[in-house]
Amino acid sequence: MQPVKPSRSEFITLNRHHYHLRHWGDPAAPLLVMLHGWMDSSATFQFLVDALPGNWHVVAPDWRGFGDSAWNTGSYYFPDYLADLDAMLDHLSPNQPVHLLGHSMGAMVAGIYAGVRPARIARLSLVEGFGLNATRPAEAPGRYARWLRERQEPPVFNPLDSLESVAAKLIERSPRLEQPAALWLAATLTRCNEQGELVYRADPRHKMVNPVLYRLEEAKSCWLRITAPVQWVIGGAHWDHPMAKGVRDTLPERRACFARLQEDVIADAGHMVQWEQPKRLAQVIQSFLL
Repeated sequence: MQPVKPSRSEFITLNRHHYHLRHWGDPAAPLLVMLHGWMDSSATFQFLVDALPGNWHVVAPDWRGFGDSAWNTGSYYFPDYLADLDAMLDHLSPNQPVHLLGHSMGAMVAGIYAGVRPARIARLSLVEGFGLNATRPAEAPGRYARWLRERQEPPVFNPLDSLESVAAKLIERSPRLEQPAALWLAATLTRCNEQGELVYRADPRHKMVNPVLYRLEEAKSCWLRITAPVQWVIGGAHWDHPMAKGVRDTLPERRACFARLQEDVIADAGHMVQWEQPKRLAQVIQSFLL
């Protein structure tokens, strides 16, 4: 599989951290920033960018510890993503609000950021990113204890058998993904280490438990401050994803936080909408952004 629209790389420093940004399209065209999810990378927006009609300058970062951005020396914390996004938007568009799209974890970052910095966002598209399950304070001791154990013995990724085996795992999780696309994604999400072994590009410390509990009430307070129009894009088979457990029943209260909300459901798609139905996703995004 060959990408239709080639990308180009930019390496910059954001918050004293070495970051990789991927660009598609004419820099003079309207700016659209895309934020990838957990264990993903900027390159995997390629199918969506290829399908996106119109003339856009699309920019997608590799979050710290993913893709070609530098790894942390320790754990990863959600506020760092907010600070990195803030610095990146100052770099890309210091004087104008931007169109912002996020998928999954990237959508959670985008949604919080849009409430913290409402003047920086013109339109906000949240693809499969409606927050996590609410947590209870009683969970804190166990979380901290597990985090301390994982700091002493950080998780690692075992070497992978082959690109074909990685592609097979991707298709298992996203059964609507076609084989050529899965192989392309497998090559994008992996690399050869110094020993010549095939490994994931991501830092395995992303698998460490977050010692800071997710507080739904705090997220809702941020969503209430968003002034931009907001789009929710939901995969029709979304609820087969582990992240969705416990979220579905609270969607009405989450939905009520957004003053101007448009919802689009893509029926024949799971959590990875941009992989399984990029053309349909591109259509609903284009319609919302214009």
